Amino acid sequence: MTAVHLGFPRVPGTRGSSGVPSAPRPDHPGLLDQFGRVATDLRVSLTDRCNLRCTYCMPAEGLDWMPGEQVLSDDELVRLMRIAVETLGVTDIRLTGGEPLLRRGLEDIVARITALEPRPRVSMTTNGIGLAKRAKGLADAGLDRINVSLDTVDRALFEQITRRDRLSHVLAGLAAARDAGLAPVKVNSVLMRGINEHEAVPLLRFCLDEGYHLRFIEQMPLDAQHGWNRGEMITAEEILSMLGEEFSLSPFPAARGGAPAERWLVDGGPGDVGVIASVTRPFCSACERTRLTADGAVRSCLFSNDETDLRALVRAGARDEEVADAWRATMWGKLAGHEINEAGFAQPIRPMSAIGG
Repeated sequence: MTAVHLGFPRVPGTRGSSGVPSAPRPDHPGLLDQFGRVATDLRVSLTDRCNLRCTYCMPAEGLDWMPGEQVLSDDELVRLMRIAVETLGVTDIRLTGGEPLLRRGLEDIVARITALEPRPRVSMTTNGIGLAKRAKGLADAGLDRINVSLDTVDRALFEQITRRDRLSHVLAGLAAARDAGLAPVKVNSVLMRGINEHEAVPLLRFCLDEGYHLRFIEQMPLDAQHGWNRGEMITAEEILSMLGEEFSLSPFPAARGGAPAERWLVDGGPGDVGVIASVTRPFCSACERTRLTADGAVRSCLFSNDETDLRALVRAGARDEEVADAWRATMWGKLAGHEINEAGFAQPIRPMSAIGG
């Protein structure tokens, strides 16, 4: 069972469950950690459910989904996002899953978030199934942009990877998002050795032709089966080498900042491609993210095995400032890095579909 703590500040001079020496936290209103980072980017999982069964994420039969009463209600969800924005300084909110399009009332949730003051930038990561019918409504509700997961443009291979014959739906969703002005439309792709690494060049050609922004993501140890194998992962170096055989890549001129993707101009631009190398080129030192699961647990890191149960505080009648203090304390205990490349690394018990991307 995942370790959960109540999130109140630990006693100065002791070591918390994360192993980080607990120094006294300064009087800072935001989500500060002991390494000087301030989290302003909130990733919010709306559901752990998904309508695909991607081989690198979950088994063919799916998972035992969270019971409905465990999932945050719309009001609880919006309240926590209001606290994040108004009290804790969050400026960007990314809606994730599972598959966020499976959340009932999604458009209303988006409208309520974008009505917050100051207005946060709101984006969403989706597999694109059902997006074709809803892209305009989401844009009208205030959604700013969208990321769509797509690991191949080959129909048979798509079905092999996702265990569903739904490529045409994803492509239609991408086009609808572009037409609705959810720009930039980004495509997230995971390459796997012996399965789809040959798709690197076709994926980039497709995105350049359609005006989408491609981001390759190194496969991470977040699968429900805990079967991740470093040797099966296609590294950033390999991805760039494959692309370099067909395209001229040059460093993107703008500063990366806290963005997870390293970017390169393709054939001099204006098109570009990014690589998110969480495993081989960690960017933890610039991390600006905090995460909220669909059942109301806040996590300081995607790979954390500690989390704070904000849902329990909310349902027990905690005041906004008490919730905010618990959130601050969680981020204060954040490790310097995810430690994937350390001998003692332990894969999170929760799979990606439960944590939220």
